[in-house]
Amino acid sequence: MNRFENVGEAKIKYLDGDFQILTAGTFVTCAVTKKPIAIDDLKYWSVAKQEAYIDVEASVKASQ
Repeated sequence: MNRFENVGEAKIKYLDGDFQILTAGTFVTCAVTKKPIAIDDLKYWSVAKQEAYIDVEASVKASQ
């Protein structure tokens, strides 16, 4: 696959400690800040809500 193919938002299934890419892309969107998160930088998400967070602060804010 060309590095520049599938430049766009990925669709992801968030799992406990891992995630599965359902539709290829280069980023997902933070549910709180609406900022893009590069797939390689994705570290915070909610399995129950199936949403990603850009950082720990956004994760905490989403849980309040």
